[in-house]
Amino acid sequence: MTEPSGAAAKQELQDFLRTADRLTLDDRKLLVQQALLLIEQNYVHLPLKAAMHAVNPVQRLRLLAVRLNRQTPRTMGPEWRFHAEISEIFHSVRDLHTNYILPLPYAGKIAYLPYLIEEYYVGEERHYVVTRTVAGFSAPGFAPGVEVTHWNGIPIDRAVDINAARFAGSNPAARHARGLQSLTIRPLRLHVPPDETWVVLTYVGADGIRRELRESWRVDDNQPSFVDADQLSVAAVAQGLDLGADEIGRALKMLYIPEAVSTQEIVGGTELTAEPAAPGADIPTSMPGFFRAKSVDTPSGIFGHIRIFSFNVNDPDAFVGEFLRLVALLPQNGLIVDVRGNGGGHIHASEFLLQTLTPRPIVPEPTQFITSALNQRICKQHQENPTGQIDLGPWCPSMEQALEIGAVFSGSFPITPAGGANAIGQRYFGPVVLVTNALCYSATDIFAGGFQDHKIGPILGTDDNTGAGGANVWTHELLKVLLELPTPVPDNPYRPLPGQANMRVSVRRTLRVHELAGTPVEDLGVVPDFRHQMTRKDVLQDNADLLTRAGELLAGRPVRRLDVQVSGAAGELTLTTRLVDRADVYLDGRPVASVNVTREVTTVPVPGAGSAHVIRVEGFQDGDLVASRTLPH
Repeated sequence: MTEPSGAAAKQELQDFLRTADRLTLDDRKLLVQQALLLIEQNYVHLPLKAAMHAVNPVQRLRLLAVRLNRQTPRTMGPEWRFHAEISEIFHSVRDLHTNYILPLPYAGKIAYLPYLIEEYYVGEERHYVVTRTVAGFSAPGFAPGVEVTHWNGIPIDRAVDINAARFAGSNPAARHARGLQSLTIRPLRLHVPPDETWVVLTYVGADGIRRELRESWRVDDNQPSFVDADQLSVAAVAQGLDLGADEIGRALKMLYIPEAVSTQEIVGGTELTAEPAAPGADIPTSMPGFFRAKSVDTPSGIFGHIRIFSFNVNDPDAFVGEFLRLVALLPQNGLIVDVRGNGGGHIHASEFLLQTLTPRPIVPEPTQFITSALNQRICKQHQENPTGQIDLGPWCPSMEQALEIGAVFSGSFPITPAGGANAIGQRYFGPVVLVTNALCYSATDIFAGGFQDHKIGPILGTDDNTGAGGANVWTHELLKVLLELPTPVPDNPYRPLPGQANMRVSVRRTLRVHELAGTPVEDLGVVPDFRHQMTRKDVLQDNADLLTRAGELLAGRPVRRLDVQVSGAAGELTLTTRLVDRADVYLDGRPVASVNVTREVTTVPVPGAGSAHVIRVEGFQDGDLVASRTLPH
C-alpha cells in the first residue's frame, strides 16, 4: 500500500461516527409515523412507483413501526442501523425528491475521498479516470489522468453498478451516473455513512505501473444552500430540486473550485465587463455559483457556451437578468446551453429562462396533486393566497370533486405564472443547442422538457436521458408551516421532528405540454435528439470533443435578427430584421398591423404605440413564426 501525503482532513469518518448516536426510541417512532403520513397522504408518485418498481413503502414503514413498538431502549440497536433502514425505504421508490434527511450530527456534513473519478468511452467500452484531486493531496504516480481499474478489489465498472443499486435513480442511466458520483462524495444528510472506513483504489499511472492507494473517508462541513426550503416563500413552494445533486455541487466547488464558492446568491462588487471575452476566456459573473460563460472556438466556428450549474435561487428575475447579460457578451451566431449535473431548484427560474431563446409563447408545465383528505386540507387553507406566498385556489375545485368521484389526481395547473414566463420574450436570435446528462433533474428536467416541447433547438445528451425528476417537492417542515399559516389549524398532523431531522416529498407531479401534453416527466425524463459519448479528451480537456459536436449541430443554422425601436409621438416602429419576410404588431395583446418585410430596415406606422404598455412584434418566414420581440413599457 502507498501512504499518501498532503493536507490533513478536518475529521476522519470513524472519528465522526463516535458522536452520531443521539435519537431515543420515541424519536425513532415519531420519525416513522411522520414518514408514513407523507408517503400515504402527500406522495404524488405513489401509484406510479408501485407499478413501475414493484415497491410498497407504506407497508415497509408499517412493519418498521411494529418492530419499533416491540423494542426497548436497551434492545433498539445502533442508530446507524435505523437510519439505514428508513433511508432504504425512501430510496426504494427511486425518487430523488422524496428523501429522509438525517438529523444532527449528519446534517450539513459531507463525506468524501480526496479525488474525483469520471468515465469516458472508447467505442462502447467504459473507462474510468481520475480527473481532479483536492489541493495539497499527493501520492506516488497518482494525478489527474490515471486510469482506475479496481475499487476495493472489485472491477471498477462492477463496483459502480453495485453502488448504483443503493441509491435512488429513476432510470438505468440516472442510477449509473449517481452510482459513479457517490463513489467519492456523499452528503451525509441524505446518505448513511459509507460502510467502509477506507477505500483501496487500484490504478495505472502514466508510467504504466499498477499501484494501490489506500485512503480513508473524510468528513467536513458543506457549504450551505442559498434557499431555505423550510420557510414559507415563493422559492420554497416552487422547489424542484434534487437535494443530493445540489449538496454535491456545492461540495465539489468547495473541494475543487474554491474560487467559485460564494456565501451570497449575488456577489456584489464583482468586476464585471461590457466587453465580449476572447475565445476560451470566462466572462466575469455576479453569480459564480450558477453560471460560467465563455466563447469557444470549434472546427465549425466560434460559439457561445454558458454552463448553468443550478436553478436553486431565491430571485428568478435576477437569475434571468444575469443570464441575459452574459449571453449578450457571447457570439450571437450560436449558443450552447449546458445544464449537465444541474439538479434543479426554483421552477420559475427554469421556465422563465425559456422565453429568452424562442419566439413561441411559453406554456408552463401543469402540475397535479394526488387526491387525499390531507392535501385537500392544505389546498383549502391557501385557497385565496392569504400569505401572499402560495395560491392553491386553482386546485381546490378539482380536489373536492376528485374525492367525491374517486379520481386519483387533481386537475392540472402550472406552478409558474404564464405572465412571468412570457414577460420578457425572445432575446437571443441565433440557433441554440442544449447539452444534458443523466444528472439533470427536477427543474432542469422541466427546463429540458420545455426546450424540447417548444422546439427551441436540438438536445445533445451525454446519456440516454435526463434524470427524470418530474415534481414539485416540499419539505416536512414546510408542510407543517402551511397548516400553521395564516392561523394554525386544529390537530395539525405534522409534528416537529427530533434532532433537526427532516423529510421531503414529491407533492405535485409535472406534465409535458404541446405534442406530449399530459405525459409525466417522472421516471421518463427527456430523451435527447442526439447522443455524445464522453471521451478521454472531454473529461481531461474541458469537454473539447463535446463542444466540437455541439458546434457541428449549430453550424449552418439560421441566425435571425428582429430589433424594434419606437419613435415619434404618433407611434412609429422601426424594424431591423434578418431572415424575416413578414412582421405582425400587437399592442397590449391586440393585433394592429401586419407588413411584408422586403429590406433590412422597415418603418411601420402604428398609432398608439407610444402609449401602449406592451408592444410585441412577431417575425415570420414562409408562414412560420421565427422571431419575436417584446417591449414592455
